Amino acid sequence: MPFFAGLTAAALALLPATAFAGEAPVEESAPAGWLMAGVAGSRGGGAGGVLMLRPRGPDRTREGRGSYEPPVLPAIAFPPSFEEADVGKGSRKKGPKTTSDRKPKVRDVFVGQPFEGLAAEAELIALREFVPSATASLKLAGSDEKVTLGTVLPMAAAAFVRSDGERYLGMQVQTRSSDISRDLGRALQWVLDAKEGDVLSVPDTTTPPTADEKARLQDLLDTSVELDVTLFNDFAWWLPEDADASGDVALSLERANAAIMPTERLGAGAYWVLAGEKAHLRWVRPEPENLLLQALARLSAAGELNLGEGSRYAGSFRAHGLLVPVWDLDPEAHAREWADAKDQLGVRLEAALKSLDTEPLNATERRSRDGLIGRQLTIR
Repeated sequence: MPFFAGLTAAALALLPATAFAGEAPVEESAPAGWLMAGVAGSRGGGAGGVLMLRPRGPDRTREGRGSYEPPVLPAIAFPPSFEEADVGKGSRKKGPKTTSDRKPKVRDVFVGQPFEGLAAEAELIALREFVPSATASLKLAGSDEKVTLGTVLPMAAAAFVRSDGERYLGMQVQTRSSDISRDLGRALQWVLDAKEGDVLSVPDTTTPPTADEKARLQDLLDTSVELDVTLFNDFAWWLPEDADASGDVALSLERANAAIMPTERLGAGAYWVLAGEKAHLRWVRPEPENLLLQALARLSAAGELNLGEGSRYAGSFRAHGLLVPVWDLDPEAHAREWADAKDQLGVRLEAALKSLDTEPLNATERRSRDGLIGRQLTIR
């Protein structure tokens, strides 16, 4: 059906005028009361053509008799090769894309245990998830450059260089990709080349990884070195000793200080924290989850899964591939009062882990394990 079918006289009058040819016999498909003039040239050829409609007066017959001469309406011009004009969705398809037009697909696989292979894995998870204010020096592989790892940096930045030249890498940031170790590694590479006062607001989480990219922490750090963590009661370490905070840094410092909960380190990956009216021990364990759950279940069935009076096992959560058991503690007791009890629990836990090599769980211990699984959460 031609594109002008169904147009009213008013609509046809708005079409632009163009040259038209003389009359031709009227086709039977013309609307009642109208005459259709012939087409000059071929609609499918290169010469183009025009179509003209004229109203039929009462004295005008198909043979052209009568003296009535109606006004000539504007002609409708067909462009050359009208049938080949782009019309509809189908015509917008230009055929299959060539190989050069296709963008390579990058499969960014989620890394569930991003710090695996590092001796400081448990400590890194603690600093990432629940330690408020702490720092630790990083030992780079094959380099003497000094970089300090911090829990939270000003404005939750990924990295920055202080005015005195000290380089800092932030653990708790605003964005992440599927591989946190790569995010931190890229930020570490950035801070090594940065100048005093430079700030990396967010880590690079969008650049597709390449097969030869060596940007993970496992590629940049000495994997055998553990972290020597220093805890703080505030974030004054953001600034050099002789500097004062101002502007956005002062505001961020004030808010960060107000959010700090009293925290004490009781060992590698083990932290006591006073959270309001409750106190907790959070202990990031390096063992595989299934093996650790069996050992905890063995202690629980024996009534040994606590730290003494005023404590109880609260549950556990998963963080970056490792399990973090949590105990509720008496908030009236100081953190140092739980240090010996925590060490004794660690000895019992190691013995339970070792016993699993020769003695599988019995029915009571399996029921205990099922109860422990029901009290698990996953935060990362």
